[in-house]
Amino acid sequence: QVQLVESGGGLVQAGGSLRLSCAASGRSLWSYAMAWFRQAPGKEREFVAAIRWSGDSTYYDSVKGRFTISRDNAKNTVYLQMNSLKPEDTAVYYCAADWDRAAWGKVPREYQFWGQGTQVTVSS
Repeated sequence: QVQLVESGGGLVQAGGSLRLSCAASGRSLWSYAMAWFRQAPGKEREFVAAIRWSGDSTYYDSVKGRFTISRDNAKNTVYLQMNSLKPEDTAVYYCAADWDRAAWGKVPREYQFWGQGTQVTVSS
């Protein structure tokens, strides 16, 4: 199994940037497809971005051009660079791992391992 720990969240003004990190332990991230999800109060958890073992990535429409997912397999870490943040980006952000490293899942049930989440708050 793999254990995931997110970091990098915080409070930022609209238009600002944050970089989230997801550090893995237990197994190499090279074995997994990785994703970021987010959940705002009272809402369902929603897909943000995913990256295959190969480095191919996909994004939720509302974050395209603003967010970038990347992975450093040597450091066993996945990142989410978030630019031009908007108040509607406010949520708890979760890192997730899928056994199927070639997958591109966009629903939470496709991922077997989750971090504890990190809060991102964007003020207007």
